[in-house]
Amino acid sequence: MSFSIVNKIRKGAYIDSVALMQISRQLKELDGVDEAGLMMGTPANLRIMADAGVLSDIGKTAAPNDLVIAIRARNPSSAETALKKAVDLLGSPRARESGLVWRPNTIRTAVAEHPQANLAIVSVAGEYAAAEARKALRNNLNVMIFSDNLSIEEEMSLKQEARDSGLLVMGPDCGTAIIGGVPLAFANRVSDGDIGIIGASGTGIQEVSCLISRLGKGISHAIGVGGRDLSLEVGGMSTLAAIDLLDEDPGTRHIVIVSKPPAEQVVARIFDRIAQSPKPFTICLLGAGKKSAPANAAIVSTLKSASEHAAGNKLRVEGDLTVQSGAPQMKTPGLTIRGLFAGGTLCAEAQIVLLDHNEPVHSNVPVPGSSLPDGKRGHLLLDLGADEYTRGRPHPMIDPHVRNDFLIQAIEDTAVGAVVVDVVLGYGSHENPAAVLAAALAEHGDARPQIVASVCGTDRDIQGRRTQISLLKDAGVLVAESNADAILKALSIVRERDGG
Repeated sequence: MSFSIVNKIRKGAYIDSVALMQISRQLKELDGVDEAGLMMGTPANLRIMADAGVLSDIGKTAAPNDLVIAIRARNPSSAETALKKAVDLLGSPRARESGLVWRPNTIRTAVAEHPQANLAIVSVAGEYAAAEARKALRNNLNVMIFSDNLSIEEEMSLKQEARDSGLLVMGPDCGTAIIGGVPLAFANRVSDGDIGIIGASGTGIQEVSCLISRLGKGISHAIGVGGRDLSLEVGGMSTLAAIDLLDEDPGTRHIVIVSKPPAEQVVARIFDRIAQSPKPFTICLLGAGKKSAPANAAIVSTLKSASEHAAGNKLRVEGDLTVQSGAPQMKTPGLTIRGLFAGGTLCAEAQIVLLDHNEPVHSNVPVPGSSLPDGKRGHLLLDLGADEYTRGRPHPMIDPHVRNDFLIQAIEDTAVGAVVVDVVLGYGSHENPAAVLAAALAEHGDARPQIVASVCGTDRDIQGRRTQISLLKDAGVLVAESNADAILKALSIVRERDGG
């Protein structure tokens, strides 16, 4: 089949990558459109578009500060229609209201216009992010760096400068925060309260904050620090700064720390600081093994248990949310679990739950005790938000359609007896992820492994947690109370088939 490729360059028109991915998704839903990409014209992005087969000679001339609109369609008419749609979305009043057109153009001008502001969010191509973050720090602003692809040396330098100036750097690759009740980036509408969260994990913060909200408590602040903050090189600089801030905050009574396995020397440093705090802590270091906690802290192994400990309450089944509707017929009595996760930390938590039950686990992002996929029998849990799957494509939280091919592969694999998926709601996420999953299942018919889902979100999110649960149940999906409960339910299903 021959395709029609059209590119358009908008000179000097920087637009946030999340917004561009959302527009790309809308374009790909148009009739006749095979692929669509909207990216800044950095060398790395141009290579991605070339590899995806959407870059023309026109697009190759783009400069790093130019926006490239790239469409591949089945015919010229569909390509031109999609290009016009892209231009309309970029220039519409709705786009301006949602922040697609950003004024002023520099941090210095923004500070002059809003002198009361004390936080800047940096979301530019990675090669420019460090310079913009430094400008923010030198204008006495705390910084949330949404951008990724900063070198570890750049991260260390920025965090040292922030520490010396009494400021905070969240990130890089900080996708979630809640500051003073205001959700930033991929965050949820949760209840206000007196529990503070410090997280080297976006979906970890989302899961814990949503569960705490459902447990009747609320969040004072949720501070993301970036996935490398607790590495040996960075040394937990932002985590330590965040503890200082929450210690001094009269509205924070209890502090939760969430991270994947940190460096041992950094753990000791963080624990020493916690021991000096007058406040109680809940510590969840996923996959870090057993630790001796400071006297004012409790160490837990899962996001669910962290939420319950901080809230002082147990998660209860709400009505019939875990009751299956329209149970599908099984094709084969498969004995393994396939996990298809949008959230990397949710994938890590699921691995830990299985390892705690002495189950063999493989993953593209293995925690200690798991291994990379090796073809051997065992459960396979995939983080579909990892760089290997999202390079040049939307994150599955933004476009859950990218999970569909993996879902069909799992359904057709006779060794798979249960498939676990996470449905993540909130700002930045797809407006109706459950409907996308339900449609994919409907296309494949009823004969399939049991699908088990968790829904990370609240009823206050625009997608509506109960609405999403209802759609999933109508599609024959089992809905668990949490991600940890979902993987346990899947394990009980395959163990029952295996004779207990």
